[in-house]
Amino acid sequence: MKTRMNRRDFLGTAAVGTAFTVVPRHVLGGAGHVAPSEKITFAHIGCGTQGLREMTGMLALPEVQIVAVCDPEKDGINYVDWSRDGLRREIAQALGNDGWRQGGPIPGGRDVAKEIVEKYYAKQRASDKFQGCATYLDFRELLEKEKGIDAVKVMTPDHLHATVAIAAMKKGKHVMMHKPLANRLTEARLVVETARRTKVGTYFLPASAGESVRTVAGWIRQGAIGTLREIHNWSYRPVWPQYATIPTDKPPVPKDFDWDLWLGPSLPRPYHPHYTHAVFRGWYEFGGGSIADMGHYSLWPVFREFNLNNLAVVESTPSHVCTVENGVCRRIANDYAFPFACTMRFKFPAQGNRPAVDLFWYDGSMRPPTPPEVEEDNKELASEGMMFVGDKGKILGGFRCENPQIIPQRKAREFGTDKEATADSTREKGRSRGGRGRDAAWVKTFQGGAPTYGDFTLGGPISDAFNLGAISLRLGGKRLVWDGTNGRVTNVSDANKYLTREYRKGWELKA
Repeated sequence: MKTRMNRRDFLGTAAVGTAFTVVPRHVLGGAGHVAPSEKITFAHIGCGTQGLREMTGMLALPEVQIVAVCDPEKDGINYVDWSRDGLRREIAQALGNDGWRQGGPIPGGRDVAKEIVEKYYAKQRASDKFQGCATYLDFRELLEKEKGIDAVKVMTPDHLHATVAIAAMKKGKHVMMHKPLANRLTEARLVVETARRTKVGTYFLPASAGESVRTVAGWIRQGAIGTLREIHNWSYRPVWPQYATIPTDKPPVPKDFDWDLWLGPSLPRPYHPHYTHAVFRGWYEFGGGSIADMGHYSLWPVFREFNLNNLAVVESTPSHVCTVENGVCRRIANDYAFPFACTMRFKFPAQGNRPAVDLFWYDGSMRPPTPPEVEEDNKELASEGMMFVGDKGKILGGFRCENPQIIPQRKAREFGTDKEATADSTREKGRSRGGRGRDAAWVKTFQGGAPTYGDFTLGGPISDAFNLGAISLRLGGKRLVWDGTNGRVTNVSDANKYLTREYRKGWELKA
């Protein structure tokens, strides 16, 4: 058996392109067992509610060992989630302890993450002689001290994604990350460039969805709706509060929460709970809005299947909020927070065998007009969904295009949707959260195998589009003409300053 250090040297070499084979599980100790010295060791960076929710799935993977966690919050009492007790119950179930933290606050923070990791491994992997989980306040200290880790999982707020991922890749660590790659266009491009240059294994979590879109792409290639012209995707998100004004009160920073580290590259500002936890997504500085939150899941496979890599124009229609001052109504000028609802249009000119395609996004419960084909079937559009429009018909599906159907039903019968679609069978199938139920293609990548469908280097086109959409909204709905080759907006010079951010000294990002 190789020593631990030799194995890590070998993993680093493998990440540059040389595949290696894990010793068969039956040799190491029975079916389903992986020896501790052969596990992929992870640092889990970001231990808020979503980070903990993802962690339970990672813990169940036999090929993985979480050895360190990091978050600027120690053991928080102010977390926000989608239900009062749902996350606690999910963690309790994973730990096999229904009473875990029962009656307490919504869980979150690095000490909570450490407790979950250690309790889970003590119960499920006693024979591994797990040495304990390290905790860190600052991810930079973690990367400096935990030299033996193989990979990191980035579950921080959006404004830190690029900063953490790039630092980890430069240290030779494989990186798994939640959406988005970054909430600034130039940062996302730097993430892609760093992944390409360092050749470490990478995996973008939203890529686990999309099998239905591949089925639709197969139908379209068979001529089910003629030539594809438009793609529509709509959502009732946001499901968090978004604020029309910047908070002016200055509550104290909670005990054991490092506000300065949470800000990271962002310029200093007074702490306020309206910025943190689940509500950060609504601010241009810290989040990416509803499209970055959910659009990556539904549209990652759309960008891949239809080669949407030549964006030319972005335009948007944001909602607005009014107030009354001294008896006079006025519109609130807002370039700091995403609107409560919006539409976006992304135009992709014809390229190769693909004709010109327009992609439409709707959120805040906005959606396209009900098409005649839906009326013919005496139905209505759902609150979330996706629709593919061709010059000879339409395909309708759920938000991620689940259960796609050619509409109306008579057209589906004429085409025969029982035909086998011609989707690319070499791509991994859809998977569920955190690793459970997945074929875990990224595991092989992180062991030195080939890149997956979720490789960071594939994320440039969708990241450009979503970040440009945010800029259009920020400018009140401006139409932006995009020169992707040179990375510039050509018709609105003020838009280009939003391609990046103003960095706090010492936090600048470099290639």
